[in-house]
Amino acid sequence: MKNLLLGLTLILFTSCKQEQNTDKLFKLSGPVFGTSFNIQYADTDNTDYSEQIDSLFNDVNQSLSTYIPDSDISRLNRNETIVVDHYFIDVFNTSKSIYHETKGVFDPTIGNVVNAWNFGAETNKFLTDSTTIDSLMQFVGFSKVSLNNNTIIKPKATYLEFNAIAKGYGVDVIGEFLESNNISNYLVEIGGEIRVRGKNIEKDLPWKVGLDEPRFDGQQSVFKALELKNEAMATSGTYRKFKIDENGNRYAHIINTKTGYPTKTNILSVSVIAADCMTADGYATAFQAMGIEKVTSFLKSHPELKAYFIYEDTDKTLKTLNLNNFPE
Repeated sequence: MKNLLLGLTLILFTSCKQEQNTDKLFKLSGPVFGTSFNIQYADTDNTDYSEQIDSLFNDVNQSLSTYIPDSDISRLNRNETIVVDHYFIDVFNTSKSIYHETKGVFDPTIGNVVNAWNFGAETNKFLTDSTTIDSLMQFVGFSKVSLNNNTIIKPKATYLEFNAIAKGYGVDVIGEFLESNNISNYLVEIGGEIRVRGKNIEKDLPWKVGLDEPRFDGQQSVFKALELKNEAMATSGTYRKFKIDENGNRYAHIINTKTGYPTKTNILSVSVIAADCMTADGYATAFQAMGIEKVTSFLKSHPELKAYFIYEDTDKTLKTLNLNNFPE
């Protein structure tokens, strides 16, 4: 569902048998939201929840995917009158909070501009000349959109899309479902967004995951391994989806919500740890656009968030920055 594959590789540990644990470990995987998912959970009752999980994926997609023509958000963008469901409301409210906290850097109404740059669901829809971008930017601004009695009120020309946060929300939906069924040890990962609770019962250790090394050759390798404990993490990367101008400058797929143009940046990836994956996902996208200096200042008043940057120095060497005690 999102405009990029965020840079996270699961390190999944296997063993033949766990003798002192009666819980059955289930491992589920498959395609979803235009990417793939991996789920592990331990259940004393040995219940296979794969059908329920597939149903939840479908529900979230039907509510929030701009890639589905008859989804709630697609119908809303055609200005049809609809009553939105609790999935939509959850994402809307969290998006509104991040929008205010970042002073508009995170803005779900940038969708038509994203499409104009061929980074969204509707590719090749517009030509990216300054006149077109300027005309589209007139309708950008999440402050123009409100929620009233399960109905979205917006200007007709405003296009909403939650692709920068909905995948993380999908992770949370599955995690909360597992918790509602008394599952205390699980890992849920969708396209690099992840949420864990408890531990890996096969190893009797905390869940361990790896961050991808930023590579422009399309290959995949682990840059950094870390443990997660009852938290969520999302990563926004610019090294797979970008544009290069005639002078060789690289521009990220992250659109500047103030100008309507792709962000010129030396940040290759930023990972955010938060209590839930939707929050981590939204802030990972925002932090790409904000830049390291502004994020460093921002996090001084947001101790609930941890961040880790991988960026290029002026000599093109990789550098890293750990903020708010991101785990080493």
